[in-house]
Amino acid sequence: MLSSNQKTINKPIKLTGVGLHNGKIAELIIKPANENFGIKFCRVDIDENDLINANFENVIEPILCTKIANKNGITVSTVEHLMAAFFGEGVDNALVEVNASEIPILDGSANEFVEAIRSAGLKEQTALRKFIQVEKKIEVREGDKFISIQPSNNDLVIDFEIVYKNPLIRTRRKEFKLSSDKLSEIYNSRTFCLYEDIDFIKSKGLAKGGSLDNAIVVKDNEILNEDGLRNRHEFVYHKILDCIGDLMLSGNRMIGHVITSQGGHALTNKLLIKFFSDKSNWSLKSSKSINKKAHIDETLKKTLTVSA
Repeated sequence: MLSSNQKTINKPIKLTGVGLHNGKIAELIIKPANENFGIKFCRVDIDENDLINANFENVIEPILCTKIANKNGITVSTVEHLMAAFFGEGVDNALVEVNASEIPILDGSANEFVEAIRSAGLKEQTALRKFIQVEKKIEVREGDKFISIQPSNNDLVIDFEIVYKNPLIRTRRKEFKLSSDKLSEIYNSRTFCLYEDIDFIKSKGLAKGGSLDNAIVVKDNEILNEDGLRNRHEFVYHKILDCIGDLMLSGNRMIGHVITSQGGHALTNKLLIKFFSDKSNWSLKSSKSINKKAHIDETLKKTLTVSA
């Protein structure tokens, strides 16, 4: 059964770290928020017009990270790992204050965000949680790359394939089911890059704060990080982590089956834009109605099993 009520954190959370792309030290304070507030970011280093709603419509320049902006052009980037932690840990409402233009990358995964949320604890609120239920299949293709979302039965499923020429990363594919699979290895999987791409990335003004402390670096058939991989699916699991975080920008948790090959921030955002452009593609359901349907389906399944 899906959790019925909205939740926020019990008490403020404070984290400090470097921004992966801007290289600046940032202080992050996550504060509890009222029901139906959603997730909002506040640039406390800006005097006015500092609030940015965490929504797919506010995504700009989704290159190697997810950046969001308000109508006044105030931005905050690399929100995806924190958004994935909010998704998985059940945080619906929170105000995220940050004193720089980028969320700290920490260790390159969502692990420290998750640990901080669990340490603070969650507070259940009165309002029912809403879920976006996929009603029709929608797909976006760009050459060999594609992403689609289609209906599923009371679950979020992400089937992700990565394709690299690198002999160590290669082609890998994993399916994640929120209802039955553990999030621990997804949370723990770090961002990664190829050694030969570093100079090009930095020439674009990115990865100024990148290091072996917050990213996996792969050179030919070797991982340059001293401790190697945290799990054998870390590359594709990190892509699933990013996808979960980007889907959380829909404003509510989604019930659907995502299939993608060579996907990323930009492709997921294009899917959300196309998906929400037509109201017939989706419906907004309360947790109560979804859980009622799930109970009926489970009862019917057991009845049919006994009859057989």
